[in-house]
Amino acid sequence: MQMPHYETLAVSLDEAVALVELNRPDKANSMNAAMWREIGDCMRWCDAERGVRAVVLAGRGRHFCAGIDLEMFASLDDPALEPGRRAERRRDTIERLQADLTAIERCRKPVLAAVHAACIGGGVDMISACDMRYCTEDAYFAIKEIELGMVADVGTLQRLPRLIGDGPMRELAYTGRRMDAQEAHRYGLVNRVHADREGLLADVLALARTIARRSPLAIRGTKEVLLHAREHGVADGLRYVANWNAGMLSADDLLRSAGAGGKPETVVFDD
Repeated sequence: MQMPHYETLAVSLDEAVALVELNRPDKANSMNAAMWREIGDCMRWCDAERGVRAVVLAGRGRHFCAGIDLEMFASLDDPALEPGRRAERRRDTIERLQADLTAIERCRKPVLAAVHAACIGGGVDMISACDMRYCTEDAYFAIKEIELGMVADVGTLQRLPRLIGDGPMRELAYTGRRMDAQEAHRYGLVNRVHADREGLLADVLALARTIARRSPLAIRGTKEVLLHAREHGVADGLRYVANWNAGMLSADDLLRSAGAGGKPETVVFDD
């Protein structure tokens, strides 16, 4: 297997779990142009690589992610362009940044976010696209775009209401205030809160390894069906999962699981 190398990410693989760490600790993992691009590239690699069955997304240094690197704003506009074409270029840039984070959601392997300390702006957009989120006691979350005089535009306003509810999301989006770890847990943004980053990573990696030992085909199908159900009604969702299992259900995986004697961790599945 050829492991990818990135300028702003550190990637390792153990027991079929890819640990993807934001790696600009001197900049509080603020997201520059290279990081946006590399997050998309890395998630597409995780999706395609047969040796990866689950992904943990974390950050190195003191903070998980301080949001977009403000130096990026200078590159969004070219004053030499005619106004209509300048606006078109700005829209194209925003859609490209959206696609880089949507790659997290489209990765067929579950992506688990492990958040410590600050998770701001683009960091919230990022974790909103993950399957599950976990954090440390000192973690906090903030939609800071409103304090910059702009509308959050790469996923938070679309995904976060489905995670914490419309009212709490609007309060965060309109005020820019911080949501601490306990509030995030109360509203369902995070599944669990841990005392420190070391314990957080150990627990989330253990959970990811449990997922990685399950039938990869069934895991990919479950994520696909869940994403479909989010966008469709119950009747459509039931029809979709019926069609999925009619075509994708693996008799081999079923027989292996049934023969495990209540110990699914002993089963070795094909990709």
